[in-house]
Amino acid sequence: MEASTRISTPTTLSFEPNTDKIKRNLLKKGVFPTPKTVHTLRKKEIQKFNRKSKKIEDKPFSESEKQEISEQSHFNTITREYKAITKVFKAKNDKKGENLMVGKPWERLERIGLRELASGSKEYGGEKLKGEALVELSEILAERNRDDKHWLLDEDIEEGYWMETNDGRKISKKREIGDAEAIQFLVKRLSAMDLTMRDWKFSKLMKQSGLHFTERHLLKIIEGLGAVGSWRNALSVVEWVYNRDEYKHQKSRFVYTKLLAVLGKARKPTEALHIFNLMREDCRIYPDMAAYRCISVTLGQAGLVKKLMNVIECMRQKPSKKLKNMRSRDWDPCLEPDVVVYNAVLNACVPSHQWKAVSWVMEEMRKLSLKPNGATYGLAMEVMLRSGKYDLVHKFFEKMRKSGTAPKAITYKVLVRAFWEEGKVNEAVEAVRDMERRGVVGTASVYYELACCLCKNGRWIDAMVEVEKLKKLHLTKPLEVAFTGMITSCMDGGHVNDCISVFEEMNKHCSPNTGTINAMLKAYGRNDMFAKAKELFEKTKEMESSRNTHISGFDSSLTLDAYTYSSILEASAKAHQWEYFEYVYKEMTLFGYQLDQNKHAWLLVEASKAGKGHLMEHAFDLILEAGEIPHLSFFTEMVCHATAQHNYRRAVNLVNSMAHASFHVSEKQWTEIFMGCQDRIGKGGLQNLFYELCNSDIVSETTISNLMRSLQLICGITSAAESLGSTVSSNVTPDRLPSDEEREAFPIDMVDHVDSGLISDSPSCVVNRERNTSFTGKPDSPQDGVALSVPDVGVDYNSSTSTFSGNSQDYIDNTLDSLTSHLDDSRGSDLPQASEILKEWREARNKDGIFMPFE
Repeated sequence: MEASTRISTPTTLSFEPNTDKIKRNLLKKGVFPTPKTVHTLRKKEIQKFNRKSKKIEDKPFSESEKQEISEQSHFNTITREYKAITKVFKAKNDKKGENLMVGKPWERLERIGLRELASGSKEYGGEKLKGEALVELSEILAERNRDDKHWLLDEDIEEGYWMETNDGRKISKKREIGDAEAIQFLVKRLSAMDLTMRDWKFSKLMKQSGLHFTERHLLKIIEGLGAVGSWRNALSVVEWVYNRDEYKHQKSRFVYTKLLAVLGKARKPTEALHIFNLMREDCRIYPDMAAYRCISVTLGQAGLVKKLMNVIECMRQKPSKKLKNMRSRDWDPCLEPDVVVYNAVLNACVPSHQWKAVSWVMEEMRKLSLKPNGATYGLAMEVMLRSGKYDLVHKFFEKMRKSGTAPKAITYKVLVRAFWEEGKVNEAVEAVRDMERRGVVGTASVYYELACCLCKNGRWIDAMVEVEKLKKLHLTKPLEVAFTGMITSCMDGGHVNDCISVFEEMNKHCSPNTGTINAMLKAYGRNDMFAKAKELFEKTKEMESSRNTHISGFDSSLTLDAYTYSSILEASAKAHQWEYFEYVYKEMTLFGYQLDQNKHAWLLVEASKAGKGHLMEHAFDLILEAGEIPHLSFFTEMVCHATAQHNYRRAVNLVNSMAHASFHVSEKQWTEIFMGCQDRIGKGGLQNLFYELCNSDIVSETTISNLMRSLQLICGITSAAESLGSTVSSNVTPDRLPSDEEREAFPIDMVDHVDSGLISDSPSCVVNRERNTSFTGKPDSPQDGVALSVPDVGVDYNSSTSTFSGNSQDYIDNTLDSLTSHLDDSRGSDLPQASEILKEWREARNKDGIFMPFE
């Protein structure tokens, strides 16, 4: 009865110390009032007030005192709400230069009216309160009622309520909720925030939770964080708790084992191995069989065979050094691996294809009298399948049946896959039928594997029977994935028409997804069906824009991705539809996608060869902006493109960039590249490129020296000592290049055609400037009104290196005469010989006083 008459005044009354008074007192005593000092003194004043309130709480009150306290509490509540509302209105009205709030809620209306008349206020016009004020009031009241979460967000003052633990220690209890609700709320807050153990917010949340972190509480917290995938916070919680003085001697092996399980579920083998090594350093948390199983499964899923074998050795041996908290010298932690550990070893051998380890595992299990279970045989079959040992797959399957172990559906999946890769389709079908006869409930993966096997072998109609069975099962993946795999299998088997049939049949069962569209675009592109690929691509774009109906009326949420664009670009390139290629590439760039240069660099190279060099330039710039090095084929194609456009300075810069990027191109590769571009680059262009390289600052790298030798080989350029002889006049010396005026006067240097080009061992060299002659020597464009292109003479094209021999003038006359020898006598009787034309042209030039370098 006495307890019922008490009133908990500390929960209703609030106390806020005067910080200004605290600062004045500190200054009087000669202490500078820093924020930390003021905050500490403020907390002490509040605690002092709470202690006094607690003393008053134990004393019974009379009816009058109860009524006075209740009225005072109600008055304080109304005052706080009024101040909060006034603050909001003042902030709003200060922007407008007005003050619309007059009066106090507890005053009569007559006093407010008198005050307005006396002050001449014009703000109050008798209207009702504005609606937004009521909304703000409701928000303030709602915020005030959120006392259940206020303790965890901002409050850091001890309220005077305590929870006593089993050992007599007192821990602050700041809320009236249970431990389960506090754990749930703590897990929710930690998983929603990216915090580390060193973050002050993390420590604040852990302290203000008020939880006594027992083994049971930590297990629930770690389990909750692991369920939402927040393994980092789980690590931080364990580390934070066991680093505190009151908990560092209460470490639990079960907590660490639970943490190992969470890390294994998150596929974090490195972090799990670190925790495992920490456990092996302390006797009280030394790993037991459950911990060994957790770390073994984690390492097995990651394929870390060597580290897993080290764990097995640790199980069988005593610790090599003295551990912490050792109590007994007779303590023996040695254990032997069980079936779970050996199954983890088999699982680790799957990605590395270590099929010989299967025999070792079986032998070790036999020595320890361990009987293999269904998972053991299934993993052994999986290892043999990945290693290509199909006969051993069937051998372990027979051992499994003879041992009396019932095969599961996943075992039949491995068996069907083995028959598929062996090309035994009928045996794969019979294996599934045997599974059904034995009453084993098939999984979606079994029927999926069989359907893909049938599709690859041209039996898509039989595969649809398996799809019908697949639809009746509880699918772990959408049905669209199964049809996409079937289409891919038909494409791999070379059955293009089956791909189309399966795609059409798919519309009757489900809507194609983006992966299906990508597979069909790839199938169309690889089989020269550009029209159908374009039609499907355009329809997909329409569906993406409308998102209302599918081709067959199904709802769809298709989205074009980078694979979609790359597939249609590949189809366009193979069909030589370069205009559509450019259109798709621009659209792809606008949507923020970029081609993978490691897979699709050849697309842009082919586009550049087809006259779309600006697309490669754009991709080249994007790659550089991303901080990556463009593909080698980009550099070589851009060098050829720049040379074809007579932009030799850019070609030299690109070659230097290749040298800085440490690309290595051999002389044979350069020759093949230039010979492949002979329809775009004439021989004269390569000669000009060689001339520009000779007169530029180039990097001394193997790639550039190979380029120079390749150009020298293709252009037939020899050393100066072998080329000059008596054919060059005194005006052209090995140490002097033709001047700019001479080159402008003679776009085609006739001396170069005579000498087949000069190159000296010094940087000064003479190079050919033939601009109108291709590799074949055919005329490209008319010169001075005559369709004449002077080819290299005295060059033996039957040899690997062009050489010069004989009298230059005779070769010129004979070669020019041969250009007109193919003409009909009746048509060519009135035409002069080519040598006569050249002679008259030479005499006219000499009459004008123009220097002829070849004379």
